[in-house]
Amino acid sequence: MSADTIDELPTTGTWAIDGSCSTVGFAAKHLLVATVRGRFDDVSGTVEVADPIEASSIDVTIEAASISTGDAERDRRVRGRELLDVATYPQLRYTATGVHHRRGDSWTIPGELTIRDVTRAVELGVDYLGIITDAQGTEQAAFSASTEIDREAFGVTWNPALEAGGVLVGRTVKVELEVRLVRV
Repeated sequence: MSADTIDELPTTGTWAIDGSCSTVGFAAKHLLVATVRGRFDDVSGTVEVADPIEASSIDVTIEAASISTGDAERDRRVRGRELLDVATYPQLRYTATGVHHRRGDSWTIPGELTIRDVTRAVELGVDYLGIITDAQGTEQAAFSASTEIDREAFGVTWNPALEAGGVLVGRTVKVELEVRLVRV
């Protein structure tokens, strides 16, 4: 499928993120050599597809307490004051205004990510996976996206030093999204 023609892209209007079929995953270095992967289980939001499509907007909310890394003790620590502090900052948010076509089915979406009330510019690299109409007649569109962020730029700075040198958690966090939209 090629996203070079507007007929193949989602139609104008409001699209909602299908939280049951969308994931926001991440990976960060741990103990210098290992990689810890996790995800946020509660993601919601809308995409307003405009004409022209480059004027589209996106608003995504992630419930910080929905983090899951496969280890209950680590999840408790990440939710705590040292890292995400979900009691004080219950949501992460991404907003974008506009999209830029790169080539084929690849797009760039500049926007702003807010973590712990710190907002920074973050650019998503997005691959458009296609659009279908399901058996109930509902239009659905799918996308993959990725970026890297410096967690310390968002105030997530807790990081004890290791006796052998280095620190416990890497600064760079790779973020990967699989998103399904449903036409509202």
